[in-house]
Amino acid sequence: MSTALLDIHALRQTFPKADGGELLVLDGIELQLVQGQIVGLLGRTGSGKSTLLRAIAGLMRPSGGTITYLGQPVLAPAPGIAMVFQGFALFPWLTVLENVQLGLEALGLPETEIRQRALAAIDLIGLDGYESAYPRELSGGMRQRVGFARALVVHPNILLMDEPFSALDVLTAETLRTDFLELWSDGKLPIKGVLLVTHNIEEAVLMCDRILLFSSNPGRIIREIAVELKQPRNRLDPHFRDLVEKIYVAMTARTATPPRVGAVATSIDTILPRVSANLLSGFIETLAAEPYSGKADLPVIAELLHMEADDLFPVSDALQMLNLVEVEGGDIKITETGKQFVEAGTDDRKKIFQRQLLSYVPLAAHIRRVLQERANHVAPKSRFFDELEDHMGHDDVEQTLRSVTAWARYAEVFAYDDDSQTFSLENPT
Repeated sequence: MSTALLDIHALRQTFPKADGGELLVLDGIELQLVQGQIVGLLGRTGSGKSTLLRAIAGLMRPSGGTITYLGQPVLAPAPGIAMVFQGFALFPWLTVLENVQLGLEALGLPETEIRQRALAAIDLIGLDGYESAYPRELSGGMRQRVGFARALVVHPNILLMDEPFSALDVLTAETLRTDFLELWSDGKLPIKGVLLVTHNIEEAVLMCDRILLFSSNPGRIIREIAVELKQPRNRLDPHFRDLVEKIYVAMTARTATPPRVGAVATSIDTILPRVSANLLSGFIETLAAEPYSGKADLPVIAELLHMEADDLFPVSDALQMLNLVEVEGGDIKITETGKQFVEAGTDDRKKIFQRQLLSYVPLAAHIRRVLQERANHVAPKSRFFDELEDHMGHDDVEQTLRSVTAWARYAEVFAYDDDSQTFSLENPT
């Protein structure tokens, strides 16, 4: 019978807002990690996955709920829980050996044991011979291997991995994943369970025994998917591809349907994806052209364009929001308006984009209306920033205002001056 390493019940995480209120980041998280499993936390940016990992590591106290590790509440960093970060997080003035030894020195172990265990960890992750090298002498993949060695050297029961391969190039990431899985499958890693935060759907299917899908704003676990494929897994296996497709369907099903044509948009507090108008144009042109002819399977077009889910979903969300595409069942299909946009010349494209922006993005229409109502047709950024911060976090406000500004500039709806931080109408009517 599998042994429970970690139990999380009703976890809730909030952060204070400027107006004295609270921003809800995680809500009602229920999670259990048992011995012998790799569990993936999969979701879009902003779903609170990394925040959850920090809470499990004891680096922050949750606002509500409980985290229990081997029957004991996690109230501070717990011995037996180690983390590998997205960044390499190495001390540049220390050698590979000295970086790996740090965790053991904190435990107060004898110097002989510290050195023996550090050398064994370095050898295990494939860096034997680089003990005296400094981080600046290593490639990105080698530096991340040092990060793994530093986490493994303390012989943790649970290894937390926060997008550990995302900062690496594709080939290096694939090699490191493969090496990790081989060591895990062969029982050579001194760990009993793994929690992996990722936004890469194929990575989750490749590595994990269970995948927990997170919603965004706030982060909630909306679905659990068991991966019953044997290791090593083949990306070309039809069962592998079917599971990837299933996850794409589940994740895109959460995207809100755009308002119907002619509907009056009233809400301005939607977080807008950070995507340029040029990227939107390029993607919809690709979708309209052969071999897709206006309709594509999301995993297929993502692979062709070398886009991970965290790159693809903001594009599809923005195009769907503007009613230029429809997304359903893991497929993306161009709308009639989208076809008109692709076939139009530069000026007509701007006109179509302007019409869609003002019809389907309430914040754009709101900013334009405020500017039109002012005698000088000018308003400070703070006027809209403060208004949005009542509904979303600081970073989300910045992202949303940057997005609406970029789209409005392309559509010639309004202008923004970064030096004075003011919005204005270039050609007030």
